[in-house]
Amino acid sequence: MPALLSRIKAIAFDAYGTLFDVHSAVGRHAASIGPDAARLSEIWRAKQLEYSWVLSLAERYEPFSLLTERALDFALARCPEVDRSLRKDLLAAYRTLDAFPEVPHVLERLNTHSLRTVILSNGDPGMLLDAIASAQVADRIDLVLSVDSVRTYKTSPRAYELVTSALQVRPRDVVFVSSNRWDIAGAAAFGFKPVWVNRSGMPEEYPGLEPIATIPDLTVLGRPDD
Repeated sequence: MPALLSRIKAIAFDAYGTLFDVHSAVGRHAASIGPDAARLSEIWRAKQLEYSWVLSLAERYEPFSLLTERALDFALARCPEVDRSLRKDLLAAYRTLDAFPEVPHVLERLNTHSLRTVILSNGDPGMLLDAIASAQVADRIDLVLSVDSVRTYKTSPRAYELVTSALQVRPRDVVFVSSNRWDIAGAAAFGFKPVWVNRSGMPEEYPGLEPIATIPDLTVLGRPDD
C-alpha cells in the first residue's frame, strides 16, 4: 500500500472530475457541437459549481441534477452556435460519464486491503447510481454518500461529516481524494488527510489548506506496497 494510505481506516473519493471525467459528456458529442465544444464544457462545469457554492452560502439547496441542467442552459446561451437540440443528449451523457482509465484497477487494488472505500459527492443519489453503474465499479465501492442527505454542498463541514458519521471514524483516519483544489481545501479544514489529483497541472492555491500529497492521476493509489 502506498505510504500516504498508511495508518488510516478509509479512503473517500470525490466523484465528478476525480473518478468520472466531467468533460466526457461533451466529448462524446464534440463532432456535432463543433468548434465551441471545449468552451461549452468549461462553462457548463464552472456554472454547475458556482450554483452549488452560491446556494450553500445562501443556506438554500436544490439537487445537483437540477443545477447541472441550469448550468448547461447557461452554457448553451453563451455558445449560441451550438445546436440546442443536443441538450437532451448532453444531459443523458452526463449521467453516464466515462470513468478515468485507471479507476477500475485502482479501486480493485484498494479492495485487497482493509480500507473502506467511499464516494462522497455533490451529485444526488440518482446521478451517482447511474454513473457508478455505467462505470461498472459498484462492487468496488463500500459506500456511496451524497450531500443530498444534508441538503448542502461541499465545502460545508456538514458534507464531509457524512463520512465520519457513517463510518464512525475520526477525520484524521480518512484520506480524501479529489481533483478539485477547492474541495481539497474544504477537506483539509475539516481534518481529513487530503490528496489532490492534479490532472491538469494547475497551480497551487488556498495557502494553509494544503493537501498531504499531490498526484497526477490515481495510478499511485493502485500500486503494490512500497
